[in-house]
Amino acid sequence: MTISDEPRVLLVDDDRELCQMLTEYLNAEHFDVKSVHDGGDALEELKAGEFEILILDVMLPSIGGFDVLRKLGASYATPILMLTARGDDVDRIVGLELGADDYLSKPFNPRELVARMRAILRRANNRPARPGAPDELIVGPINLNTGTHLVHVGGKSVPLTGAEFRVLELLMRSAGQVISRDAMTENALGRKLVAYDRSIDTHISNLRRKLDLEAGKNPELKNVRGSGYTLTWAHA
Repeated sequence: MTISDEPRVLLVDDDRELCQMLTEYLNAEHFDVKSVHDGGDALEELKAGEFEILILDVMLPSIGGFDVLRKLGASYATPILMLTARGDDVDRIVGLELGADDYLSKPFNPRELVARMRAILRRANNRPARPGAPDELIVGPINLNTGTHLVHVGGKSVPLTGAEFRVLELLMRSAGQVISRDAMTENALGRKLVAYDRSIDTHISNLRRKLDLEAGKNPELKNVRGSGYTLTWAHA
């Protein structure tokens, strides 16, 4: 594999020793890593160059990780993996709401970081074509185009993150059927569901809010207790 084949990674963390260790580890795993230690520097790097994935710590000097996400916007195209404090559900939820694709709690095993990164990149860059699958999915007022990655509700464009888009696509392809949290995590996020992982629930909450899919409305995004989620649409 040549350098040009290696995914470019922007690593943003104020722990310089951790950055050095991760850079060496990721280089050995065939990633091309650029590390910075502040949110402001991260924004400058993102303006100046293209990266396949952004690894962003929450706690940063000057401009923090959440502020970086806000400045990038929820529709920012490059996949983002957040690094959060262990057990801090607030950081995880806020990060996902602001547009992060996934998160990893500190301290972590570098092997898990690589596995998460590769899962995200597979979803972002190597999405397999589905023979016979339509480019456009329609459920009631919701229109999703897999070619343009655009979603409209009642003709109005609704910006979604990459993970939210994939979750919605799964729900729309199986409208009326229940999809388990395990299946959604594996197919939309590219990894296995583990204990205390509430990422799918956060993405579902974001979709309800962005698409105005409140309980009792039509269409409705339902939580089937003990089973998973389903998108229902009662034809008028």
